[in-house]
Amino acid sequence: MKKLLIIVDYQYDFVNGSLGFEGAEKLIPVIKEKIENYLKENQDIIYTLDTHEEDYLSSTMEGKLLPVAHCLRCSKGWKVVDEVDYLDRAIKVFEKPTFPSLELANYLKDKEYDEVELCGLVSNICVLSNAVMVKSSLPNASIIVDAKATDSFNKDLHEKCLDILEGLHIQVINR
Repeated sequence: MKKLLIIVDYQYDFVNGSLGFEGAEKLIPVIKEKIENYLKENQDIIYTLDTHEEDYLSSTMEGKLLPVAHCLRCSKGWKVVDEVDYLDRAIKVFEKPTFPSLELANYLKDKEYDEVELCGLVSNICVLSNAVMVKSSLPNASIIVDAKATDSFNKDLHEKCLDILEGLHIQVINR
């Protein structure tokens, strides 16, 4: 079985930086264990990195609607949290200027994965939107989100997000 783990935006700004929230750091051991298991099984891992430029606040719709500078390219907040930084072992790393990655979806559309699992932050924003993109690219693959490997600053939206994922035939485990 060919499997893929996508680590979505597990960057310092979402854990303990400008958009960090209580509980985000608790995902570190869960995500680390997932990555190590996938690598041990010779399965693939991919990272997405929320990536913005210095003019984010003034030049993007997201910056106007979410006026918090975060994940500015090459800043400390843009970097993947050290404990889960296996970028050198990833088959691809996608820098994305907004919530989902069209580049990721286009990359996956001709791949033959049986199972794709997503983890990371933030559940109701980037994890959800990228899960939908993956489902669109690989409609016959089993798409999984581990509820213990994602979270949100808004617990109500997190739970609603998990419901929506299930409604889209994305398997939510460890709920």
